Amino acid sequence: MSEQLIKVDGIELCTESFGNPADPAVLLIMGAQSSMIWWETEFCERIAAEGRFVIRYDNRDVGRSTVYEPGQPDYTFEDMADDAIRVLDFYQVKQAHLLGMSLGGMLTQMIALRHPERILTITLLATSNFAPELPPMEEKVMEFFSNLGDVDWADEQSVVDYAVARSRVLVGSKHSFDEEKVRRLAGVEVKRGRNLASMTNHALLSGGESYLTRTGEIQAPALVIHGTEDPIIPYPHGQHLADVIQDSVLLTLEGAGHELHEDDWDVVIDSIVEHTFNT
Repeated sequence: MSEQLIKVDGIELCTESFGNPADPAVLLIMGAQSSMIWWETEFCERIAAEGRFVIRYDNRDVGRSTVYEPGQPDYTFEDMADDAIRVLDFYQVKQAHLLGMSLGGMLTQMIALRHPERILTITLLATSNFAPELPPMEEKVMEFFSNLGDVDWADEQSVVDYAVARSRVLVGSKHSFDEEKVRRLAGVEVKRGRNLASMTNHALLSGGESYLTRTGEIQAPALVIHGTEDPIIPYPHGQHLADVIQDSVLLTLEGAGHELHEDDWDVVIDSIVEHTFNT
């Protein structure tokens, strides 16, 4: 296990792997404004212990990967989707299982359509294809993100406090909020970040719309995991994905929010291992 910096096509992508490269690969794609450290190390190690080669990486504009001037992201969602293939190429992985959370789940859908020959299965965690008939995020989330201007991105403590407040808004009622853990992970994130303000670029990106209208064309077997109390991407979004993707299974996390809480790791990991077995 060690971080590696990929330099390809004029950009840099920071990656880290767990387990035996000879095992089936599982590529983890994190959501908006979040680096790979939110795929917690123990979570990655536990999947690797089940005979999977686990890879996580920083998307553009977070962590140690290439960053752009705040407000000027010179790339699209399609570029981010293709970054996943760049990571697989670096590790010489011909085909992989993909697990994407939130924005990462949107990218996973795009990858399954843009590069179907590279995908064995997909797992979509707390994500959506954002069909127009689906319910919007809760008002408390919209209110929280409307106050992003209050964050001092040059002050590490301000950014940590923002990450803690964000996680608190997104947690479901089933789980206790572990502020100590979130604060520790956020502290790691700010220390790793090249330019913390650049993470706001994810909200400015375009592209991907044509792919998200074609979710029903995805041929890869899909595991859809969604919490019933997700305030940012409500539960009907997960139900919809399971309905429109032909070969899919829905795992419902009762009382979970927009999170991958440690209390749910057992069922999530067991489901991923089963979903990726002999595929």
